[in-house]
Amino acid sequence: MTTHIGMLLFPRLTELDLTGPYEVFAQMPDTRVNLISHSLEPVVSAYGLAISPDTTFDDCPPLDVLFVPGGPGISGAIESAPTLAFLRQRAPAAKYVTSVCTGALVLGAAGLLKGYRATTHWLSLDLLSIVGAVPVSDRVVVDRNRITGAGVTAGIDFGLVVAAHLFGEDVARSIQLMMEYDPAPPFDSGSPRTASAALVSRITERTRKLQEDRKRLLTRAAQ
Repeated sequence: MTTHIGMLLFPRLTELDLTGPYEVFAQMPDTRVNLISHSLEPVVSAYGLAISPDTTFDDCPPLDVLFVPGGPGISGAIESAPTLAFLRQRAPAAKYVTSVCTGALVLGAAGLLKGYRATTHWLSLDLLSIVGAVPVSDRVVVDRNRITGAGVTAGIDFGLVVAAHLFGEDVARSIQLMMEYDPAPPFDSGSPRTASAALVSRITERTRKLQEDRKRLLTRAAQ
């Protein structure tokens, strides 16, 4: 039986939040990946990559996995009643409800993370408690049928975890090898735990207004 995965699209999403997991999902056996939006018009990502949806909220088939990416555009997704309604409608029938990066905040705004352990991008981790989630600073967090990934590049790790849950570890390992996913970053600054305090402070200050805006949106959504 074909496994159906639905990946939500919205303007100004972060490309790698979507394409990292997509690369894994597309290699899973007998799997159909659906790119979903409110219409079939191309969706432009945060850095200008245009992505074409292949189904709409109304025409989307039943989904085994519901997935939400993150990015600067999550504010619009959180304020979009049709988007949140779609997530609320499809989540109960999905085998797994998932996200990468700040996509977790969109799930949270839809009321889908209440009482669940979850993760998101480190800059937004503290915002999860506003929507009733339990923040966990891990690369990938699995709590019952909720699977969430941390920021951006964690989407590949996340995708492999989902593949293992759906098809077993051997399949996930094979996909990882085909992708030659063997990280060896040139700098040891990919986490607030390893980056210098000065760098973490600079990034945090640069995004302070964005985080404050998101906090207001989520507080309103949670009321």
